[in-house]
Amino acid sequence: MNTRQTSRLRRLVTITAGLATAAIMLSGCLYAMIPEGATPRPSTTNAPDSDGVSADLLPFYEQTLDWTACDRGGAAFDCTYVTAPLDWEEPSEGTIELSVVRHQAAGQPMGSLLTNPGGPGASGRDFILDSVGYAVSADLADNYDVIGFDPRGVGDSTAVSCFDATEMDAYLYDIPAAPRGTDEWEAELTERNQAFADACEANSDGILPYVTTVNSARDMDLIRAVLGDTQLNYLGYSYGTFLGATYAELYPEKAGRLVLDGAIDPAVSGIDVGTTQALGFESALRAYMKNCLDSGSCPFNGTVDEAMADLGALLAAVDRTPLTNDDGRMLGADSLMTGIIAALYSQDSWGYLTQALDGALQGDPYTAFVLADFYNARENGSYLDNSSEAFRAYNCMDYPVEDDQAAQDAADARVAAGAPTIAPYWSGPDSCAVWPYPPTGTRGEIHASGAGPILVVGTTNDPATPYEWSAALAGQLEEGVLITRVGEGHTGYNKGNVCVDNAVDAYFLDDRVPDADLKCE
Repeated sequence: MNTRQTSRLRRLVTITAGLATAAIMLSGCLYAMIPEGATPRPSTTNAPDSDGVSADLLPFYEQTLDWTACDRGGAAFDCTYVTAPLDWEEPSEGTIELSVVRHQAAGQPMGSLLTNPGGPGASGRDFILDSVGYAVSADLADNYDVIGFDPRGVGDSTAVSCFDATEMDAYLYDIPAAPRGTDEWEAELTERNQAFADACEANSDGILPYVTTVNSARDMDLIRAVLGDTQLNYLGYSYGTFLGATYAELYPEKAGRLVLDGAIDPAVSGIDVGTTQALGFESALRAYMKNCLDSGSCPFNGTVDEAMADLGALLAAVDRTPLTNDDGRMLGADSLMTGIIAALYSQDSWGYLTQALDGALQGDPYTAFVLADFYNARENGSYLDNSSEAFRAYNCMDYPVEDDQAAQDAADARVAAGAPTIAPYWSGPDSCAVWPYPPTGTRGEIHASGAGPILVVGTTNDPATPYEWSAALAGQLEEGVLITRVGEGHTGYNKGNVCVDNAVDAYFLDDRVPDADLKCE
């Protein structure tokens, strides 16, 4: 069972634009990479910015970076590591390394543009190395040094480590022996969560209590400074919007041009996050189903309601009698739901969802496992990154413990009523209840007073970060401006909507802010 999908904290803002990036490969769309260009600069263009930094942090803020070429796919990149304090409150207690990649501007750069693809847990380094043309427009890549980095706990930075591949397969895919919803089922999943948490604590070299969004925002300020920028220019997707908004709240005077795409509402509780996402994915699933039925090649028929009921019957059938894959894994309802959700992040992947559902109806789980493996970053029996581990580490530290049974019951009722297809596979024991450290994060509005205009991009039928969250964050920010993309899929910038793309690029390139909230059909 995919235990990221069966937490009482629900999905807690899952993967993100990083997932949408990989949808490029799923859909077969190719995005042009920036051509080979300049050789790496040996160090930062400008002197590190240590203005106003306390004495105990000066060694970090005054470090000089050593860059090495790390070209990929015919495009020129350079890479380095930034040393950061493990504990920002006690900087003498140890250090971590942050992996940073730079795609240099074609000419004299306007400055650095930091990016984050979301997660929490997606690799910002690989996001730029693999898909800089997806992360930013060609105009931005020509005029900014585009920066990707792996946040603390992630990927090539000092990372969270938990299970090996065999253990992770069992954790994410094994089907519980006990019937769904029984006390025995709950106990089995809780035991798995405990084993996972114990492994993370044993294998992560003491970093777990410091893997938080607040600490990652402080790391971003350090990266800004050692790159020689006096202000942070930033483009964050999905979870990356929470990271960027947190930065603006902590360092409003250092906030330059910030764009937050596919926003998270920082004031929403963990319970409400899961509820809203369930409703968002159900809405996206219905939009997919209508498209499928209209295509003439759909494995379902009838009305959308009838087809959704048939899909529910399919999920119930594989829940009772899982399908055997060629590699011996069994496809139950949870893994099938993982594959469905993976495809809903991008309308370009809807064709793969049709293949997966048609295959499952014929007793063949192959394509459903392709989608589920893609979501879990699994390839040929190995895991390409530690996104599952980092995802859990951040969320268990960022979200306060919630022990309000009445609120949980109300949320369950909302999901059951508004997301009946998804509801049976959405909840389960709280995986963070057994995390080795108590959470330090809080939930509340972010105003970023004094930060200046911040653009927030929201897509009207975004399943992972529903549009209402973008509208809420734009309303909270002291100078938030909402750009609405009318459409399907997760995030809105650089997806072919000229209205959205022009507004974002004009903001970064010319400091032009829309006069009012902007709606892009």
